Amino acid sequence: MKIAVLGTGYVGLVTGTCFADSGNTVFCVDINQSKIDGLKNGVIPIYEPGLEEMVRRNSAAARLLFTTKLEESVREADCIFIAVGTPQSDDGAADLSYVFAAVDNMAPLLREDAIVVTKSTVPVGTNRRIKQRLDELTGRNVEVASNPEFLKEGCAIDDFINPDRVVVGVTSDRTGEILRELYQPFLNPERPFLVMCLESAEMTKYVANCMLATKISFINEMANLCERVGANINDVRRGIGHDQRIGFEFLYPGVGYGGSCFPKDVRAMMATGREKDYQTSILQAVDEVNSRQKSVLFDKLNRHFEGNLQGRRIAVWGLAFKPRTDDIREAPSLELLKRLVAAKADVQVHDPAAMDNVRKELGDVITYQGHQYDTLEDVEALAIVTEWNEYRTPDFSYMRHKMKVPVIFDGRNIYDVHRMRQLGFQYFGIGLSSEID
Repeated sequence: MKIAVLGTGYVGLVTGTCFADSGNTVFCVDINQSKIDGLKNGVIPIYEPGLEEMVRRNSAAARLLFTTKLEESVREADCIFIAVGTPQSDDGAADLSYVFAAVDNMAPLLREDAIVVTKSTVPVGTNRRIKQRLDELTGRNVEVASNPEFLKEGCAIDDFINPDRVVVGVTSDRTGEILRELYQPFLNPERPFLVMCLESAEMTKYVANCMLATKISFINEMANLCERVGANINDVRRGIGHDQRIGFEFLYPGVGYGGSCFPKDVRAMMATGREKDYQTSILQAVDEVNSRQKSVLFDKLNRHFEGNLQGRRIAVWGLAFKPRTDDIREAPSLELLKRLVAAKADVQVHDPAAMDNVRKELGDVITYQGHQYDTLEDVEALAIVTEWNEYRTPDFSYMRHKMKVPVIFDGRNIYDVHRMRQLGFQYFGIGLSSEID
């Protein structure tokens, strides 16, 4: 098939590249000329393992093309995927201005049998509005579909080519069959192709992310309570996770969720509830718990130093909101760093991928180190925010040698508290009963 993907952000670039890799001809379109020039030269604007090699391979085969010209990409396209941003507005709702700008611009260029597919995360009812707008602008019945993405940053390519399921919302059987054919290389009986109405597909995306965010906030709230009653959240987690009705996924205590999806989507669903005069009490609690959780590491550090962090050298490992990405949107690290800087601490940081993005956000009020051990010189504490694999089995003897005071505040519980004590570290995690001595 001939495919146009509007938007070369995270979703658009991964989608376009994976479709090209399965034999389609794909035009990826963006209004940012410098980004397009970079992509033509193999410069990938996001950090995603495996993506650069796949882009280069399909570009060399002329299956994947990059352009700023909408006309050359849309006129011959069988399917046009909208993958532009839907940032959060001031009231928490999704900003759809980029979506409808794309709709208006593509309308005069569409083939009569073309299908417009919304990949961007949009509120329920948006695809009906898109169809109405296109019908009005073209004077004909335009086929529109909703095809929400379920990609996890850090393993997006595998998620795309080995999906748990593919969800499409359609208004005609023809659209469903064409999209099934497009996705056929990625499907098998264990990976179903689910066809439903537009509204159900839109809702599925939000409900999935809200459910996962709820699990994270729940286990974090239970971890905080464990600290206060003398229980250990790691033991409790094992105790509940073996119940098949509950399981282990997304039940890892930590410093809260971040990124481009969970915070925005939870708040967008809350905004939808307000629009429909319905109070989303659980989602409000999820958002509030997560906001509080981002302060947990700073609060522990502040208590440890009895409210006096001024001049103290603190190391921070991990800045991205999760491993295997450079994304710092709503990252818990930013809350910690801003509060440490406000307390006039001397902050040394390391991250394998996200330091440039943090520098753009915070400037040089903190010190960026090229190696994780370089952050430890004469520090009085280490805070771990992101559980990169590089941090899981470090040289603890060398760390003790470098640190002025061997104390670790682990926001992801990646080390065993008893072993750390045996190695001579003061160790504080999330939800560990050993902190209540």
